[in-house]
Amino acid sequence: MSKKKFKEKKSKKEKEQKDSVYKEVLRLLNDNPGRAYDFKQIARKTGAKNSASNAAIFTALDKLEAEGRIKDLGNGTFTSARGADALEGIVDHVNPRFAYIVTGIEGQKDIYVKTRDLLPAMHGDKVAVELFGRRTGENPEGKVVDVIQRGRNRFVGRVELSKNYAFIVPDFKKLYQDFFVYPENINGAKTNDKVLFEVTRWPEGDKSPEGKVIEILGKTGENEAEIHSIMAEFDLPFRFPERVLAESELISEEIPKDEIKKRWDFRDTLTFTIDPEDAKDFDDAISFKKLDNGHYEIGVHIADVTHYVRPGTILDDDAFDRATSVYLVDRTVPMLPEKLSNGLCSLRPHEDKLTFAAIFEMDENARVIDEKFGRTVIHSDHRFTYEKAQEGIETGTGNFASELKLLNDLAIKLRKKRFANGAVNFESAEVKFKLDEKGKPLEVVPKIRKDAHKLVEEFMLLANKAVATFVYKLKKSEGKNTFVYRTHDFPDPEKVRDFSMFARQFGHKLNIEEKTISSSLNKLMDEIEGKPEQNVLQSLAVRSMAKAKYTTDAKGHFGLAFDHYTHFTSPIRRYPDMMVHRLLQHYLDGGKPVVKKEYEDKCVHSSEREKRAADAERASIKYKQVEFMSMAEDKLYEGIITGVTDFGIFVEITATKCEGMVRLADMKDDFYELDEKNYRVIGRRRNKIYRLGDKTSVRIKKTDVDRRTIDLTFEDKKEW
Repeated sequence: MSKKKFKEKKSKKEKEQKDSVYKEVLRLLNDNPGRAYDFKQIARKTGAKNSASNAAIFTALDKLEAEGRIKDLGNGTFTSARGADALEGIVDHVNPRFAYIVTGIEGQKDIYVKTRDLLPAMHGDKVAVELFGRRTGENPEGKVVDVIQRGRNRFVGRVELSKNYAFIVPDFKKLYQDFFVYPENINGAKTNDKVLFEVTRWPEGDKSPEGKVIEILGKTGENEAEIHSIMAEFDLPFRFPERVLAESELISEEIPKDEIKKRWDFRDTLTFTIDPEDAKDFDDAISFKKLDNGHYEIGVHIADVTHYVRPGTILDDDAFDRATSVYLVDRTVPMLPEKLSNGLCSLRPHEDKLTFAAIFEMDENARVIDEKFGRTVIHSDHRFTYEKAQEGIETGTGNFASELKLLNDLAIKLRKKRFANGAVNFESAEVKFKLDEKGKPLEVVPKIRKDAHKLVEEFMLLANKAVATFVYKLKKSEGKNTFVYRTHDFPDPEKVRDFSMFARQFGHKLNIEEKTISSSLNKLMDEIEGKPEQNVLQSLAVRSMAKAKYTTDAKGHFGLAFDHYTHFTSPIRRYPDMMVHRLLQHYLDGGKPVVKKEYEDKCVHSSEREKRAADAERASIKYKQVEFMSMAEDKLYEGIITGVTDFGIFVEITATKCEGMVRLADMKDDFYELDEKNYRVIGRRRNKIYRLGDKTSVRIKKTDVDRRTIDLTFEDKKEW
């Protein structure tokens, strides 16, 4: 070994030892808040055995005191800066001036913390926070006294290279510091390269945090670099590990005859799929047969993913970690390797496929007479796109048009029953982009939902509801069966009350009593259809609702008005559906209730991954919106105010559905203040009001693809 390498190895070992001692000392003092220790006690408790260990303890104590994480009591003893009554929570660094600490404690409001009182904490970190005795706003105020756990240590940013060093400007909007990079850690990156980097030192005092480049993603502004940036920002995997792919390749593509014998055979029953034109994986199919008694047998057949992906395998572990496929503007980040998602499990036409099904006997009024659940084998007769299925429904011509028409009639009746029972009808406007071969957006196209979409939706909802209800009602001497439910709580009464007061400003009345709120919301949605305030009120109504989640608690689904609901129908792209398949088969086989906590932990993980996926999808859409508007001509655009904050007014451009912001700092005609309760900003001198839902006209001031922002300016209102 060379002398240089020996020194490097020795230096690395010494650094690791110092870091270890630092953590041990901090853990000792934090685990005993309010208690003081002298040096000898600390050395004994942390297992110091020699002069090097003692020196490391001295260094750790000096560093911890400088960071404000411990206190020197002046008599040779030290104690944690964290008091016994400190609360723990996650940092939400909303802007450069302050953050909120989200504790998750019921009844505890988020804690307001000024940026100077965050210590070296950053967005997403788990921290300990102590409350002040005072408060100036609605939220309690405090300061961070310890960083318990870093949220993450890898980020994406743009390189700014100087002669002897570099800075990385992070893409993530809630990081407000640039990262310093030493020359040896630049890794070949150049100015304006988009890079994935790792934090090597967190901020201390006035010092910048430090990082090192892990991977160069491409040049800022290029589609591939920007999409990879979004994937890295949300910690999405770029590729499958080799061992996962290798395990998937070992799975046989042949269906053994003895496996078919164990299943209900639907290969001679008319079966088809209905999916988007560009779909590659088909995870649900519908079978149809008219029975001798005049009823209909309708099967909802779902890809039997769990036949191929078994618990304890590398494939299953990776699928659980991902928990969901993620649909970005120009690509899918799949939960399962292509051999499974697009091959073995995809219900492609004219191929035998293994499925798990909910089979319903229904009469002409869409009343379920009988139902059964179990594993099936199918042979899809046809692959419909939504457009072709819609054509068959509307014209009565083409493949299996009469069956499509009959299924659609039943779906319409199922839908009417849902709304009569209190389901809420939220039809939010969605858009998609037409892209060229390089990913450049050419056109923004609204997504239109027609009967073919709703047909599939109704039968999937029916299957999900039926499976959940079946398992819930199964009698067990050992108690209730643990199961994975998809629940949606009743909306927060205060949010609904605020929403109803806002809707009243547009002349709409909302009855917010618990028994009537669903029908009242549906009536409102019908009233506003096609009106200027439609998008704003729909958006606000959705925001006032609780968030759906996965849980083992057998609660209902408010939005769908179902007592019990689950996700059974998309195991190719959702891990909870795989759990549902396994549990359903377990109980069909007479199995005992499984351990609740194990599945609740998996539900929490799946809900968190689902949120991450939704955030990443929104970020990719926002990126394409900004890129599209960066090429737009300089002219006035019609818009509608979709949000108000204390730093700006959000406006959605009507023609493109792209959202930008007019910053209050750019509004020079007056000093504007937020009236949060009434969703508006008001000029202090002239009392000019900008209110949520107002139509307005704007001009594009600046677009920043890097930050995914569109800056707008108001122009004189026109008469629309």
